Amino acid sequence: MSATISLYWAKGTNMMTATQVPDDPCVEKLFKGHRGTITAVDFNPNMKQLASVSMDGCLMVWNIKPQIRAYRYVGHKSAVMDVCFSPAGHLVASASRDKTVRLWIPNLKGESTVFRAHTGTVRSVDFSGDGQSLLTASDDKTIKVWTVHRQKFLYSLTEHMNWVRCARFSPDSRLIVSGSDDKNVKIWDAASKTVIHTFHQHGGFVNHVEFHPSGTCIASAGTDSTVKVWDIRTNKLLQHYTAHSGPVNSLSFHPSGDYLITASDDSTLKVFDLLEGRPYYTLHGHQGPCTAVAFSRTGSFFASGGSDDQVFMWRTNFDEDMVIKERRSAVSEPPTIRDIPPRAKTPLMNEVDQANGMNGISPILDNAYQSDIEDVPVGKIGNATREPVKEQNQLPSNINSTKQKILPPELANTMQQIVGQLEILTQTVSILEQRLTMTENVLQDCVKNQRKIMGRTVSD
Repeated sequence: MSATISLYWAKGTNMMTATQVPDDPCVEKLFKGHRGTITAVDFNPNMKQLASVSMDGCLMVWNIKPQIRAYRYVGHKSAVMDVCFSPAGHLVASASRDKTVRLWIPNLKGESTVFRAHTGTVRSVDFSGDGQSLLTASDDKTIKVWTVHRQKFLYSLTEHMNWVRCARFSPDSRLIVSGSDDKNVKIWDAASKTVIHTFHQHGGFVNHVEFHPSGTCIASAGTDSTVKVWDIRTNKLLQHYTAHSGPVNSLSFHPSGDYLITASDDSTLKVFDLLEGRPYYTLHGHQGPCTAVAFSRTGSFFASGGSDDQVFMWRTNFDEDMVIKERRSAVSEPPTIRDIPPRAKTPLMNEVDQANGMNGISPILDNAYQSDIEDVPVGKIGNATREPVKEQNQLPSNINSTKQKILPPELANTMQQIVGQLEILTQTVSILEQRLTMTENVLQDCVKNQRKIMGRTVSD
């Protein structure tokens, strides 16, 4: 691990002290308390709390200050698949395999309200930028939008042909991106509720999707072990990474938009430098697959979770390199993320987290449960390896050959519609068969009753 020496004046003395400040990411805290694979993590915007959810069916809210104990919320009846803090940090939403979504107040009481959101596992939950709307995605192949206050259903998006694993609002909440087991990534217009574009390039299930902080790009990760970054204005593939050797489960953009971090079944986290179009760091620490990762709102920290039931909070450190990169002389290079101007922003309303919307349903907090929070000395857990600098990989040569094997968008859309219609026909035939069976049973009962009546008439 490389390090620099920082000099500072010790308080109350005339002595200058030297301390080593690591340049590379390092684990700062280790959180132990879950009893199953971590499925998602998210920082409270106030940077005082970190939330994690797990296959154990619990939501843990870790208070980053060591003197405050963690909260363990129990309410879901099955595995919890996703978690998200509201923009103001007053609420935290959790999505579960029990087909419900819960909205919690992240304090000692842990009051929550619950609503049945889908007819299948709810795999994803996200707040709009103004905190007024909630976005959910499910195994029932639908994406739904709700009001946060009173959880009123607004509308549904239904063009995916398989489980929808992830859906996210754009920074201005005007667009929605979704990824599905149908191997497609879709961009939706939230106002017209229609698909703007579908990206077909993934060769496997799409596990995670995310908007770039500028709102002009998206990134996706899939079971094909790839990470892709698209410009959604031109619908062009900007960057394509094959650095992982296993399925990529989660990803998160640094708030600057210059870095992307990913978590994979190959037991590593990887940081990608989007300005140079290459892998920057490979991080080791989890024993087994890495299943969740997220940057804090400031980018100074990021959290990761894995199948080892543990949550790590890392200090980023490398984002300080951005100051150096800003001073680089201009050279002729391929276009990168930095070249894309941000979307025009719309005024956002302040979030209204209505207390009277919380109805206090839930067994909530298990105070008897003792969790562990460890301050980790630098280098004790986890290690960061800088990737060697190679030729920039903005668009690798194999992209063109891959594109040749992909059907034209018009034909692919037509085929997709045909498959959808066939699925509807299959369901219709199944329903008709059930009704025919019911009719046959009723007729048989009628015949039996008629024979009984005839037999009584003859005997009389």
